[in-house]
Amino acid sequence: MENNNRRDFLKKGAMLGTTLLASSALGAVATGCSDTAGKKGGEAVQKTKIRKLGTGDHSIEVSPLGLGCMGMSYHRSFIPDKKAMIALIRKAPDLGVNLFDTAEAYGPFTNQELVGEALEPFRKDVLIATKFGFKEGRPEIGLDSRPDSIRKAVENSLKSLRTDYIDLLYQHRIDPNVPIEDVAGTVKDLIAEGKVKHFGMSERDFSQTKDGIELIRKAHAIQPVTALQSEYSTMTRQPEKEVLQLCEELGIGFVPYSPLSRGLISGYINERTKYNPDNDNRPTLPRYQPDAIIKNWAIIDILKEFGDHRGLTVAQVALAWLLAKKPFIVPIPGTTKLAHLQENMWTADYGFAANELAKLTADLSGVEIVGERYTGQSAQQAEK
Repeated sequence: MENNNRRDFLKKGAMLGTTLLASSALGAVATGCSDTAGKKGGEAVQKTKIRKLGTGDHSIEVSPLGLGCMGMSYHRSFIPDKKAMIALIRKAPDLGVNLFDTAEAYGPFTNQELVGEALEPFRKDVLIATKFGFKEGRPEIGLDSRPDSIRKAVENSLKSLRTDYIDLLYQHRIDPNVPIEDVAGTVKDLIAEGKVKHFGMSERDFSQTKDGIELIRKAHAIQPVTALQSEYSTMTRQPEKEVLQLCEELGIGFVPYSPLSRGLISGYINERTKYNPDNDNRPTLPRYQPDAIIKNWAIIDILKEFGDHRGLTVAQVALAWLLAKKPFIVPIPGTTKLAHLQENMWTADYGFAANELAKLTADLSGVEIVGERYTGQSAQQAEK
């Protein structure tokens, strides 16, 4: 197994931009919002530099990829130097990022505080997404989406983020003890008060039950949903069953979290990787057990084969594939490294020819993934 894909990134970086621009498979890069137009044969699939989540008054224009900030302070084994992470976040807008994703549960609160401090100097020029839905912001003690708790979470988030409004507020997980109409109604009131701009919902797991789909419809009828957030990647494709069709029907954007499967879809970690169990949920997840990683490596081999012939890294192919699926998809890969952030953002410059996209999708579909996303206790406490 080769896992040096990202290690070679800096060497190849200078060549990659030229390769992308010169490639006959490149799509047109446009300004503004437009659908991804699939073409026959070798014609390119049109790309856009701006994407839209939601519709009408309940929409926001965003960069083609956002930045997931969780791993900068939470749940990814090591905690990087805070100053380095602030510098990375502040560099992100220069690289084209305008959407930053965090949550009160990441810490709790510490990740929001990091994001708030980093973005404070140019708050009006960026979009911040955060989440509510756990008791005291702590997943380990249970769900809580009661209206009073939502309001308390928003006040805490505003303080942590050093702002007076939240651009996109997600319910982190569905609370079966609180009617979704009450949740959506509370967020609607917060929007009317100017404390929140847009409403979002984050799984677990919309695509697994008809009840999940119905909850989205009920919430959307009370307060239009701007974005759904759920895990989606070349290894996790459940949203394709019903959720993406629902988004298309209702005009809701879709934000894949873990689009690189928590680092696994990159070749950067492997079956020998060691995790800090005190600050990482991956050791509890079935797909990150050594045997499962080895069996699932076929996905990485397919992505690497495709990328090797086009000057792309494994991660870039995986992200480009997501962007090509629907024009309303905006992945939020996380990273703690500036080189990886640049690598990820360059993905938006690549446009598949329709025939090569179909071939890659078929190849990926031929791999039977070993291991569930979550199981038992990990499913009850999982955030990302």
